[in-house]
Amino acid sequence: MTTCFSILPFFMLSGFAFPIANMPVVVQWLTYLNPLMYFLVIIREIFLKGVGINMLWPQLLALMVLGLIVFIGAVKRFRKRLD
Repeated sequence: MTTCFSILPFFMLSGFAFPIANMPVVVQWLTYLNPLMYFLVIIREIFLKGVGINMLWPQLLALMVLGLIVFIGAVKRFRKRLD
């Protein structure tokens, strides 16, 4: 059940199945919280266009920021369990 409620929305909002430009504006804003969207942009640009790291820095930066937010939240939650 968890997979249906977590993986499926991430997949649908990533832009893989449906273009993000065709989604409602509110949903388009929610896609910025989806790390899969940035990963798919990186994969498409590497495989289809053959771009280098210098063109992918905005997506890599977004992935690092999202990862940092998740990491900080995990550390805070783990610290509460130790005390």
